[in-house]
Amino acid sequence: MSRHHPQPVDPAVIAHLRDLSHLLDSRWTIPGTGIRFGLDGVASIVPVVGDSLTGVVSAYIVWQARRMGVPTPTIARMLWNVGVDWAVGSIPVVGTVFDVAFKANRKNMALLNRHLDTFEDLAAERRRTGP
Repeated sequence: MSRHHPQPVDPAVIAHLRDLSHLLDSRWTIPGTGIRFGLDGVASIVPVVGDSLTGVVSAYIVWQARRMGVPTPTIARMLWNVGVDWAVGSIPVVGTVFDVAFKANRKNMALLNRHLDTFEDLAAERRRTGP
């Protein structure tokens, strides 16, 4: 059992994390293609440095997820996504294309949302059935 005590979930924090994820991974569209990209793809033009800076923001999203009580296996998966994004994204040219395609922050928000949906489902079930 985890010794981590989750903080209450603030909808404003969820909205902030969603906005960060959108900014990092899918803020703009390449005209005529429907391909979306964000600051992560733009920053990876400067190998290692750009990906390191966006990696810090990605780690912040994971940290907030941990504060919300996301289970350790899910946090590990989120960290894996950030690590892969940083490692491959740091490769010149190939990394920029990878960053546009991989979208680690969108994947991590999907994991967080899945946890929150499960949490809400469990809370509703507890209210319905009692202690």
